[in-house]
Amino acid sequence: MTTLASAAAASAWGRDWSGQTPERYPDPDVIAIDPSFAKLVQGNAPIRRLHTGMLWAEGPAWNGSGNYLVWSDIPNNAQMRYLPEDGHVSVLRNQANNSNGNTFDLHGRQISFEHATRRVVRYELDGKITVLADKFDGKPLNAPNDGAVHPDGSVWFTDPGYGSMMDYEGNKGELLLKEAVYRIDPSGEITKITDDLEKPNGLCFSPDYKKMYVADTGAPKTIRVYEVEGTKVKAGKVFADFTKGYNIDPGTFVDPKGKGGSDGIRCDVEGNLWASAGWIGDGFDGVHVFNPEGKRIGLIKLPETTSNLCFGGPKRNRLFITASQSLYTLYVNTRGAHHC
Repeated sequence: MTTLASAAAASAWGRDWSGQTPERYPDPDVIAIDPSFAKLVQGNAPIRRLHTGMLWAEGPAWNGSGNYLVWSDIPNNAQMRYLPEDGHVSVLRNQANNSNGNTFDLHGRQISFEHATRRVVRYELDGKITVLADKFDGKPLNAPNDGAVHPDGSVWFTDPGYGSMMDYEGNKGELLLKEAVYRIDPSGEITKITDDLEKPNGLCFSPDYKKMYVADTGAPKTIRVYEVEGTKVKAGKVFADFTKGYNIDPGTFVDPKGKGGSDGIRCDVEGNLWASAGWIGDGFDGVHVFNPEGKRIGLIKLPETTSNLCFGGPKRNRLFITASQSLYTLYVNTRGAHHC
C-alpha cells in the first residue's frame, strides 16, 4: 500500500500487466488517502490483470457453489467465466441479450439484467430462463442495468436505459419510462422504489440491509444513500459527490465538465463502500473506497476506466474488478458484506 504523499511518484513508474514482471510490495497502485485504509488491504497483495480482450466488461458476480466468477462483455453479447483453480477464462453464454449486471440469489441461481430484451431474468438450475420483469405500468422497461438480492427474496434493480440508447450495447429504441429503481417481490409484483436520480446505475445494500446505495451516472455524478424501511426507502441524500474530482494530486487534472463518476458499487462487512470510477485518467480511474460516513479513504489505481466490482472467493476477501477491456483482482483484508 502506498501513502498519498508518494502516490504521484508511483504513478510515473509504469507497470507491466503481463504478469511476467513482479511489482515491489507494497503495491504502488493501492493508495491510502486516510490511515484507516491500511487495515482494509494486504501489504503483500498485488493487483493482477486476469484477462483482457473484451469490448466493455461489466457485471462481475461470484458463484459460491460453483467457485467461479461470471461477468458480461456487453458489446460482444457474451457472459464470461473465470475459474480460479487454473486461471481458465471461457465464454459461459453466447447470445446473452447484451446482459449488463449479474448477481446470484440465495438459492444460487444467476440473475441477469438484459439490455437487448429490456428485462430481468433468472437462470434456473435446470437451464431454463424465467423472466422476472420486463414491464412496468404496462410499458417496456428502459434497459435494466444492475441490481441486488434482498434477504426477503426480492430483487432490487436500476433501469437507466443505456442499452436502449445505442445499438452497440443493445437495441436502440425510445425510453418510455422515467429512469428509476425498482423492486421485484417474490410474488412477482414490481414496484417503483425511487425515480429521483437521472441515471440510476450501480446498486448495493449496507451489511444490515438498512441502507441502499445507488450510483447516479447522470448529472451531477453522485452516489446517493437511502434508508430502507421494509419494501420502501426514504430520506435519499448524497453520499459521495464525484463532481469534486477526487484526484490523488490536485495538480494532476481538472474536471470542469463533471465527466468522472462511479458506476458499480459494493459494501464490505464493516460498511465501507467500494466504488468503481473512470472517464478521467491516471489518478482517478480505478476503485475509490469510502468509509460509512462518506469520507474517501483509499484508491486502487487502474489503467482503464472501471465499470464494476464484486467480492468473491471462498472467503469473500478477493476483489474482482471489471474495467473497460479487462478483468482485475486484488486480495483485501476485509470481506464482502453479501454473498456476491
